[in-house]
Amino acid sequence: MNAPGSSLLLVLLLLGATARGAESQQLAMTIDASQTGAPINPFIYGQFTENANNNFYRGGLWSEVIDDRKFFHPVGAPADSTPRARQAARWQPVGGAGVVAMDSQQVWVGDHSPKITLDAVTPHGIRQAGLGVTATRYVGRIVLAADAGAEVGVSLLCGPRESDRQTVRITGIGREYAKYPLSFTCGAESRDAAIEIVATGSGAFHVGAVSLMPSDNVQGWRADMMAILKDIAPTMVRWGGNVVSNYEWRFGIGDPDRRPPFYDQAWRMAESNDVGTDEFLALNTILGSVPYITVNAGFGDAWSAAQWLEYCNGAATTPMGRLRAANGHPEPYAVKWWNIGNEMYGKWQMGTMQLSQYTIKHNLFARAMRQVDPSITIVAVGATPAEMGTTGSARFMTGKAVAEFAGPADWNFAMLTESAPFFDYLAEHLYPRGNAAFDAEKQDFVTVDEPLAWNARRLPNRVKTAVEAWQEYQKRFPKLDMKSIQIALDEYAPGRPGTRTPLFSTLSTAEALHELFRNSEWFVMAEFTHLTGLVTIDPVRANIQPVGQLFKLYRHHFGSIPVAVAGNVPQPDVKGLVGVDKPLVPSGSDTYPLDVAAALSADRKVLTVAVVNPSEAAQTIAVKFAGVTLQPQGKLYRIEAPAAGAAGQSVGIVESPVTRVPATLTLPAQSISLYELRVR
Repeated sequence: MNAPGSSLLLVLLLLGATARGAESQQLAMTIDASQTGAPINPFIYGQFTENANNNFYRGGLWSEVIDDRKFFHPVGAPADSTPRARQAARWQPVGGAGVVAMDSQQVWVGDHSPKITLDAVTPHGIRQAGLGVTATRYVGRIVLAADAGAEVGVSLLCGPRESDRQTVRITGIGREYAKYPLSFTCGAESRDAAIEIVATGSGAFHVGAVSLMPSDNVQGWRADMMAILKDIAPTMVRWGGNVVSNYEWRFGIGDPDRRPPFYDQAWRMAESNDVGTDEFLALNTILGSVPYITVNAGFGDAWSAAQWLEYCNGAATTPMGRLRAANGHPEPYAVKWWNIGNEMYGKWQMGTMQLSQYTIKHNLFARAMRQVDPSITIVAVGATPAEMGTTGSARFMTGKAVAEFAGPADWNFAMLTESAPFFDYLAEHLYPRGNAAFDAEKQDFVTVDEPLAWNARRLPNRVKTAVEAWQEYQKRFPKLDMKSIQIALDEYAPGRPGTRTPLFSTLSTAEALHELFRNSEWFVMAEFTHLTGLVTIDPVRANIQPVGQLFKLYRHHFGSIPVAVAGNVPQPDVKGLVGVDKPLVPSGSDTYPLDVAAALSADRKVLTVAVVNPSEAAQTIAVKFAGVTLQPQGKLYRIEAPAAGAAGQSVGIVESPVTRVPATLTLPAQSISLYELRVR
């Protein structure tokens, strides 16, 4: 259903109107429930995540308290100097720098393990500070080896005072590594707790690994985070991103303490491998979501991808299925959704190659994986000319900033020409520049000064641009059904607007969802970046973010059968270039500055109307309903920006009753309103 209720002629006639002129018109709309579009795929409410930027560790979703718990970095090493790297905590020596050496001979896991030389009087060991703890019990383990007679004390300092120290003493340590349990109980919250591992005596001791988690963790995941995310109820979670191009899946299975850490070249940080295949699939079971895995088509190979698939889906009698069973999961996971590669068109992606060679590589992967499990659904790396232009990939490939359809920088055209039998859907990623537009004369993006409501439309404009690209591909590939080779929008997020506004990301994402609803026949999924963006990233507290409230609201209350919305004020054009950062026909309903989407519930007993007001002023709109008779009872759910001067006020969903069929809607500034109206 494309821009329902407004003709292309009307849009073109009114596009030249200025924003001021548009705002001066009395807004009115008709919602016609007799005009319906394709059902909205539930996977529209998906989320994307990867081991990057603290998504999982130290304040993220994973409950591990300790950083670098398997000693990828030498004890005493300085913090990373790379600006992009997450600043992980570092272990420091206790008793002087010379007491700790990194031993590459007696190694528990990885390249080295710390060896601490002992003194008869002065405690020697290692320490990590800056830990976040709450008033709860913590459990864990430590892997130790020591010369005869050494007694190691492991202390957790839950606060700044010596009285906050709790110590577990470990005796009988042998020269071979062994695991010993840990348990502590903190009485209060602290963001500057510390762990110390020290001993006195003669000889030396080694630390192979150490772990500490709150005892209420859910299969390693934070209980507070899981409660919030289960309430939001994402339908699909994608594991993927730049990390996969240097990811070895075999290092992320089995005993977590034996999994070697590695340096992730994509995000320039140490990766502990604590969250691997089994943990990711457990996360999906906890959330009730469908897993979607991206295999390594960068530095990886087809055989390894097929083995990963066999690990997930093979019977326990297959080589990899047998390995999975040995790791505690005899029954196959039956993962259906698989993505071959991530953004392989980008110069930032490790293993990127010429497009003519990549199509061959993709086909090799698809053949190998379908031999293991022919029932899987394969999503291929895709990129429209808009994606190639926005990311600079067109210039990287051809020296020209703009990619032409069917030209040498049209990634999708090559994939459709050479690889169409080897995938089910094509991916698209949308990361617009919130306060920049492509200048045709300069052949580059330039900063623009536009209203907040226009900046918010840059993401939905990119959604509409992808739809127009699929319509163009249908013309160029008449033998293909592009509505069956749908868009797998498996990464998207708003750009930064250039000004701080508490709800910008939420408003822009809501408008993007509306554009997905209006074009539901073209999209098989949408995975928002990131799953962790729905909650606060904090080592001691978990709170839902405004964009998390948005997904919770639409997931639980918006309908599934989109219906037509006709208005009297089309969305004005924005700066940019058609086919790069904006579509030929602007996104949005003809209700500027508002954006309206409506849908019936699956049983057609409820009509839902969602209105986004991204402007900085309250708006009113007259509304008529056609093709449906409504009851006077209903509900209104609203998300809006905090009042001026209410710093720190949380943003929530406010519910109120609707007691009559509305003829006029009043929408606060920077708000999202969702009406549930009962059908007679």
